[in-house]
Amino acid sequence: QVQLVESGGEPVQAGGSLRLSCVASGRTFSTYVMGWFRQAPGKEREFVAAISQRGQTTRYAEYLNGRFAISRDNAKNTVYLQINSLEPDDTAAYYCAARLEWYAYNDASGYAYWGQGTQVTVSA
Repeated sequence: QVQLVESGGEPVQAGGSLRLSCVASGRTFSTYVMGWFRQAPGKEREFVAAISQRGQTTRYAEYLNGRFAISRDNAKNTVYLQINSLEPDDTAAYYCAARLEWYAYNDASGYAYWGQGTQVTVSA
């Protein structure tokens, strides 16, 4: 069992930056692929980024245009999502999630554990 708790979301102006954090419970954090997803009001949850167990491989949704960066610190049981040049369309609840396999890393259905989400609101 893994429990995930996100933080770092807040209201910001367009052009600003945020770093979201997700802390995992338990001693097996380094065995999990970690992903970030987001869900805007009235829209489906969508993949943002994923990072492999030791952090050597990362993948991003193509629409992000290089503004996002995922990283992890296994010693702190924490995965991060740095978001730069925030846009109003980035407004959403951001969720971190954990899975054991890298295969289909962008498929939300393969993630066994989810956090409660942290809200990012970007004003123009």
